[in-house]
Amino acid sequence: MRRVVLAPKSICEYEGLIGEEAVSEIKELAAPLRGARVLHVNATAYGGGVAELLPSLVGLKRGLGLEVEWRVLSGDETFFEVTKKLHNGLQGMDVGLDPSDRALYLSTLEGNLEVFSQDWDFVVVHDPQPMGLVGLLDGRRTGHWLWRCHIDTSTPEAAAVDFLAPYIGYFEVAIVSMPGYATPNLNPGRTEVVLPSIDPLTPKNQALAPSLARQILATRFGLDPERPIISQVSRYDPWKDPLGVIDAYREVKRRVPEVQLALVGNLADDDPEGTEYHAMTLDHAAGDRDIHVFSTLDRLSRDELTHALEINAFQSGSDVVIQKSTREGFGLVVAEAMWKRAAVVAGRVGGIVEQIEDGVHGYLVSSIEECAECVAVLLQKPELRREMGARARERVRERFITPRHLADYLRILRSF
Repeated sequence: MRRVVLAPKSICEYEGLIGEEAVSEIKELAAPLRGARVLHVNATAYGGGVAELLPSLVGLKRGLGLEVEWRVLSGDETFFEVTKKLHNGLQGMDVGLDPSDRALYLSTLEGNLEVFSQDWDFVVVHDPQPMGLVGLLDGRRTGHWLWRCHIDTSTPEAAAVDFLAPYIGYFEVAIVSMPGYATPNLNPGRTEVVLPSIDPLTPKNQALAPSLARQILATRFGLDPERPIISQVSRYDPWKDPLGVIDAYREVKRRVPEVQLALVGNLADDDPEGTEYHAMTLDHAAGDRDIHVFSTLDRLSRDELTHALEINAFQSGSDVVIQKSTREGFGLVVAEAMWKRAAVVAGRVGGIVEQIEDGVHGYLVSSIEECAECVAVLLQKPELRREMGARARERVRERFITPRHLADYLRILRSF
C-alpha cells in the first residue's frame, strides 16, 4: 500500500466559520483519543469523493493529537475492474461476478497486508475495494474495524452483496451517508449515519470572484464569458448521466440559443470505465461547438493545486451548475457549488436530497425535461439565481463543512 503523506492541520483555522465554542467542543472530543493509532484505507488518492474527504479529515485528526495514517491500495486494472463491478452492483446495476473475480480480488488484497504488521487502535475501511482485507488477517487483526460505505446501497444487486457479505461480520460498525443506505446483509449490527462534507478552506472552495472565474474559463478553456455557461463537474460515469446532461442542454438551447455547456471531470485511478464513458460523452456531443468536454486526458490539469483552481473556476463562473445523477452516494460537488452561491439543478436521488430543499436551495429533478425546464428558468431569472445561491451557501455552512464531519467521527471513535 502507498502511504499518503499529509501535514497536521489545526482546527483553529475554522474558528471564523464555526465559532470559538465549536472549536473548543471538538478539542474536548479529541482529548481522550490523543495518541490513538488510526488507519484509513481506500482505493485511490486521486479522483472521487473519498479522495476529496480524507486529506482534511486526516490532517485535522493529526493536528488534534491522533496518530493517523492514510494508505491506498495497490492493484492493477483487472483488480479495479472487479471492484468497479462491486461498486456498480451495490448501487443496483446488474453485474456478473464469478469465482475468478473473487480469486483476483483476494489475491490482490493479499499483496496489501504489510501495513498490518503494525498494531492499530482503529481501522477505517472505505467502500468495497479494501473490504476483504479484514478476512485475510487471521490472528493479525488488531483494534476496532469500521466499514465506511460512501455508496447508495439502498437497492443493491444480490451478487455484489453476496460477494462482500462474508467480510462484514469482522467489522464492529458500518458508517453510511444516509439512513436508507443500511443494507441488512451488509450490516455488522451497528450502523452510524455520517453526512459527508466539504472543506471550505481548500483552494477548490475558497472565494473566487465570478468575473475572475469566467476570465479563467475564457483564457484557459475557450468559453465565451459574455454568453451563459452551464456546467456539470463529475466523473465520467453512467450514474452521473453526462449523456442526459447533453440532452437537457439541447432542450435549453431551443429557449436560450446562446447557452454553452461544459462537462468537466477527472478520470479516477480506480475507475477503468471512466475513459470509455468519456469517449461516449464526446460521441454524444456530436461536434456541437458549444459543448465543451474536459478531462484530465486533455485540458484539465493533474497538478493538485491547479486542478482545484480549475474546478473552482467552473463552479464559481457558471450561471447554472447541474448534477444530473441517477444514483448518488452523496454528491459532494453539489455542496461545493452551493458553497460558491451557485444556482444548482440536481437529480432527486441519494444524498442530494439531503443537501437541497427543492425550490429553496436549488432545484431537484427526475428527468431530462425537468432538468431543461429548471435550467432555462434560472438562466432567464438572474435574481432568482442570486437568492437561491445565498440560501444554498448558508445551508452548507450550517450542515456540510468539515468540522461537523470531524466531530461525528470523533464521537464514533470515542464510543468504543
